[in-house]
Amino acid sequence: MNISEMLGDSAKRQPNKTAYIFQDKATTYKEMDDQINRFAHVLQELGYKKGDHIALVLWNSPYFVTAFYGALRIGVVVIPINPMFTANELGYILNNAKVKGLVTMDVLSSQFEKMEVDLPNVSHYFFCDSGENDNVDQSSLSSNTFNFNTTLENSQLHYKRVDCDEDDTAMMLYTSGTTGHPKGTMLTYKNVYANAFYNTEHLEYNENDLVIATLPMVHAFCLGVGLCGPLLRGATVLIVPKFSPAEVFRIAKKYKATIFAGVPTMYSYLLQTAEKDAKLNEAFRSIRLFVSSGASLPVTLLYKFEKIFKAAVIEGYGLSEAASVSYNPVNHSRKAGSIGRPVGNVEMKVVDEQGNELAVGEEGELIISGSSVMKGYFNLPQVTSETLINGWLYTGDIARMDEEGFYYIVDRKKDIIIVSGYNVYPKEVEEVLYSNPYVKEAAVISQPHPTSGESVVAYVSLNNHTVTEEVLLQYCKERLAKYKVPVKVKFLKELPKNPTGKIMKKSLRIKSKKVREVI
Repeated sequence: MNISEMLGDSAKRQPNKTAYIFQDKATTYKEMDDQINRFAHVLQELGYKKGDHIALVLWNSPYFVTAFYGALRIGVVVIPINPMFTANELGYILNNAKVKGLVTMDVLSSQFEKMEVDLPNVSHYFFCDSGENDNVDQSSLSSNTFNFNTTLENSQLHYKRVDCDEDDTAMMLYTSGTTGHPKGTMLTYKNVYANAFYNTEHLEYNENDLVIATLPMVHAFCLGVGLCGPLLRGATVLIVPKFSPAEVFRIAKKYKATIFAGVPTMYSYLLQTAEKDAKLNEAFRSIRLFVSSGASLPVTLLYKFEKIFKAAVIEGYGLSEAASVSYNPVNHSRKAGSIGRPVGNVEMKVVDEQGNELAVGEEGELIISGSSVMKGYFNLPQVTSETLINGWLYTGDIARMDEEGFYYIVDRKKDIIIVSGYNVYPKEVEEVLYSNPYVKEAAVISQPHPTSGESVVAYVSLNNHTVTEEVLLQYCKERLAKYKVPVKVKFLKELPKNPTGKIMKKSLRIKSKKVREVI
């Protein structure tokens, strides 16, 4: 079940098929596989053994593809890390994960030079050419430093095969840290395969698909639907280094892309861009499928997007701890606002505080089991035992199921706002705000209240319009129960987001707290 070896088999079957296109240069499956073999050989020559850890601090690129599959091919555990992280965030993960090797871009070399003294476990640095002429002084780091491109050119195609069990750890994805220090989710070879297989089986990928990969490859969502999944099916990946609406439209039109996957903020930006230039609508004519996950897609945004681009947006659900969980049907019976039904061998339940399954329509915590569920958190046995109970992953998401087996995320368990004993789910309030034509983005948090315990506060950014707090509050009063209406609406030019585009409510809570302290 080593997905990297499966890719090698696929390369033998279709050596001349285009595996990916990057910066308008096509690479065949054979060329890609040769590079992967070369990197596997390099690691073995440097003494890397099964179970060693290597970090990939990279934007979307062929470098990521080569290093990711090359490490997996010989049992080396991959830790993908977003290159937009700060030095503190990077340092914490690299040390926590006990990383032995690091693959990154040359433009980040100075940052790692400053951090080197704080990274005692890192023995090898592989710097990839960015094309920005930032030459790495190999004497600047005391550890072994390599130019990724040159090293592969001087390497060999053969490597010593390593037997990897399906339950061996293949990869560690670190959580976003919204509830504290990031935790390393240990994903097995079985998990990685399930993510790629079940995602693309349900979404009906085939070898003729051209899939836009602009989601970060360091994220579970992209690994399933934008990289591992398409390559498992023999499709072609259109690699976009960083999300840009203009570049996505250009690539979609030039190569006649068939699938796009993104988080809700990406759909919002694409829609806003197209609304300013109607000609861009033609760029997506070839796309048969839009996929959304990572956060709830506001229903208003979903309908607007589908109306303009004339194609269905299929919502799904997953998390770092279990990437492939559920999807709406592709060709029929989709329910807007739902995360769909479980895929593959995944099972889902909604349970109460005691773990008892709830009836249809009742709200409780969503728990899941199946091949996509992680092995556990790295070096956190207590937290693992609290999250994985009797084979079920407790997600922390509040959900309900309808009569037809469709699931709906109500909100994060820890995000519930309790106003005078009543539960307020931020998502419900956010949906109302998103339905207002002036609102571009919305996020709802709680703040302490002297009499009701907590109160509702909304942060919004606007769609190039001017609107007052009073107008939005009145809009909410007309559509929500009194206790759900925000006591304040605060305006920001942009809402804070993490590197994957998810709105960071933690940052808003910190901002809100500082304001209260000043007052």
